[in-house]
Amino acid sequence: VRLQQSGPDLVKPSQTISLTCIASGAESSVPYRYWTWIRQSSGKGLEWMGTMDYSGRSSYDPLMKNRASLFWDRPGNQLTLQLNSVIPEDTAVYYCIRGAYYSNSYHLAVGQGTQVTVST
Repeated sequence: VRLQQSGPDLVKPSQTISLTCIASGAESSVPYRYWTWIRQSSGKGLEWMGTMDYSGRSSYDPLMKNRASLFWDRPGNQLTLQLNSVIPEDTAVYYCIRGAYYSNSYHLAVGQGTQVTVST
């Protein structure tokens, strides 16, 4: 499975950003178990943003303060992260991770990362 990410690279504070992660390739038709977005800021560790499970239920880091939302496009086999009211502290590299079970084992695919900079 390959994950291709897309999204803006430079946004202004208070704007809304949408980051999309599209799954393709072999085994991408296998239903995912969990689909997650994380990010890493300069000088900080990895931060979990949110996860959508195989039933379509989503959970989020409470620190996102209800600014993050996940949207699953089943026909397009893609998951979109929407982050509202962005602030400079949201500047980070964002990654999507998709987990699926096939061939008798659990497989993780990771997107290439998207650098998002929030600045005036």
